[in-house]
Amino acid sequence: MHVVATAGHVDHGKSTLVLALTGTDPDRFAEEKARGLTIDLGFAWMALPSGAELAFVDVPGHVRFIKNMLAGVGAVDACVFVVAATEGWKPQSEEHLRILELLGVTHGLVALTKVGLVDEEWEALARMEVADHLAGTFLEDADVVGVDAVAGRGVGELVAALDRLVGSTPTSADRGRPRLWVDRAFAARGAGTVVTGTLAGGQLAVDDEVELVPAPGRSPLRVRALQSHGRPRDRVGPGHRVAVNVAGVSHDRVGRGQALVRPGQWAPTSVFDASLAVLAGLDHDVSRRGAYHAYLGSGEHPARIRLLGPESIPPGGAGLVRVHLPTALPLLPGDRYVLRESGRAETVGGGEILDVAPVLPAARARPDRSVDRVVAERGWVDAGLLERLTGEARAPDVGRWVVAPAALAETVGTVRRAVAEAGPLGLDVASLTDRQRAVLDRLDDVVVDAGRARPSAAADASAQLGSHPYVAALEAAPFTPPPPDGVDRAELSQLVRRGLVVERDGCYFAPAAVDAAGRRIAALLVDRPDGVTVAEVRDALGTTRKYLLPLLAHLDATGVTRRRGDLRVGGPRLPQPA
Repeated sequence: MHVVATAGHVDHGKSTLVLALTGTDPDRFAEEKARGLTIDLGFAWMALPSGAELAFVDVPGHVRFIKNMLAGVGAVDACVFVVAATEGWKPQSEEHLRILELLGVTHGLVALTKVGLVDEEWEALARMEVADHLAGTFLEDADVVGVDAVAGRGVGELVAALDRLVGSTPTSADRGRPRLWVDRAFAARGAGTVVTGTLAGGQLAVDDEVELVPAPGRSPLRVRALQSHGRPRDRVGPGHRVAVNVAGVSHDRVGRGQALVRPGQWAPTSVFDASLAVLAGLDHDVSRRGAYHAYLGSGEHPARIRLLGPESIPPGGAGLVRVHLPTALPLLPGDRYVLRESGRAETVGGGEILDVAPVLPAARARPDRSVDRVVAERGWVDAGLLERLTGEARAPDVGRWVVAPAALAETVGTVRRAVAEAGPLGLDVASLTDRQRAVLDRLDDVVVDAGRARPSAAADASAQLGSHPYVAALEAAPFTPPPPDGVDRAELSQLVRRGLVVERDGCYFAPAAVDAAGRRIAALLVDRPDGVTVAEVRDALGTTRKYLLPLLAHLDATGVTRRRGDLRVGGPRLPQPA
C-alpha cells in the first residue's frame, strides 16, 4: 500500500485527474463543487494493474489554503505533481515543489494536464519549461505523462506510470509504534467518533488501547472499528489510509493536528531542535524575529524559533534551530517540518527534527541524529525513555539506565570516595541515590554487608565495631551504663544490629552485663525458689530501678526470667548460677 499526494497550482486539474483515475470525486463539499475549487483535503483510492493498491490525498492548490495542503502531504510516500500545459509553471507549482522537498518526499511523477487544449508545439514548450524547473530536484528524472483527463487521453499511460512509481517507492516501515496524524474527524451515525489519517510506524487493531495527543480529555481510548479503502478491517498496517472509530471521546473534541498513538510509547514535547534549510527564492534572511508557524504531521502550530549559532540564515542557506511550540506533540528525530512566516504569508524553509526535548541550553546545543549524543548530554537515561525520545531501543548498561561512559565514571568515583570516607562502620547504602546504588555491584573493591558499604580490603566490620569506645564504656559500668551521648546514630544502630550492644527501652547494656545479670538472678533463686523481688535483684547488682527495670524487661523477653506477680522466677533460658 502506498499513499500519494497530488500537488500543483490551483485549477491545474488535480481533482479532475483523481476522478478520472479512481472514479471518486475528491471534492467533498458543495462549495468546492459550486466553485470548481478544492478547498480542503480529498481522498480516493484505486487498484493498479499490478494488483497494488494506491491511495490519493488530493490537496488544494490555492495559496489561501496552503495550510490544508500541508496537512495532507506530511505522511505520503510519493507525489503526482500536476502542471497544466495551458498555463505552465505557476507560483504554487514552485511552492508546492519546495514544500515536498522540505518534507523529504523523494519519489513522484509529473502529470502534464489539459494537453487536449494545446497543440503539439505548445505541449513541447510546456514540457521544456517543466524540465527546467525540475532540474536538480527529486523529480528531475521522473516520468512526465501528458493527460487530458476529461477526454480520457493519457489516463492509461498515467496508470502504467503510477504502477512503475509504486514499484520503486519504499513502503512505510513497521517499527511497532503506530502514529496516525488526524486530518479529519467526524461523527458517524450509529458508530460515534471517526478519525482519518495516514497510518505510519506500526499497526492498529480493533480493541487496541490508544490515546490522542494533545489529549482532548480522558485517556486512554479504544479502537472500536477500522476501515481502509472502504472495507472493514480487523488490523491495518503502516502506509494505509485509515478511518478509525474510537470509543471514549466526542468528535468535537478531536481535530486536525492531533495524533492517535499507543499509550506509553511517546514522549510528547513542545520543544525540539532541528535542521533548517532556507528556500533560495526568499528575498531576506531568516532570523528569530517573525510570526512563524510550524507544520508538523497534519497540524499548524504557532512557533517561536531560535537559531543555534548565527543570528540569521541567508536565502539558500542552512543551519540549526530550536523550535518552541504552544503544545506538546508526539515527535521523533527524523520527522520533517515546514516553517512559514505568517506576516509575509510565505514558506521560508523547513527540515528534519534532530532532537526531541533537548536538555542543553540553546547556546551550547549542536544537535544531530546520534543516539550516543543524546545519552552523553543526559548522562543517565532510562532505557524506556531513550527509546521514546529517539525511536531506537538500547539495552541498559546499569540497572534500568543507558549511561554515558563519562557519567558512569563520575558516579563510580563519587561512590568510591563516599565509601572510603565513611569510616570503619561503612557507608549506609540508603543514603545513596538510585543511580549510585546501581553501580555498587560494579565496584570490586567495595562490599555491602547489612546495608553498609565498605572497602573490601578493610577488616571485618564487626571486629572494628567491637573495639568501639562506647562498647568499652558499657563494659566498664555494666549495671549503671552511660547514655550514648556523642555516639554517631548510624554507628549506634549498627552496634545494636550486630549484637555488640543490647538496647531496651532507651537503655543500652553490654551483652556481658546481660549475661552476668542472668547468672546472679539464678544464684538468688537457689535460696529463693519461689521468686525474687525487684529490690533483691537491685541490691544484688548494685544498680537502680532506672537501669534494672529495662534490664529485667529484656531478661523476661528473652526467656531468662519470667514475671509472676511482683516476683521473678526462672525462665527456660535461665543460666547456671554464678
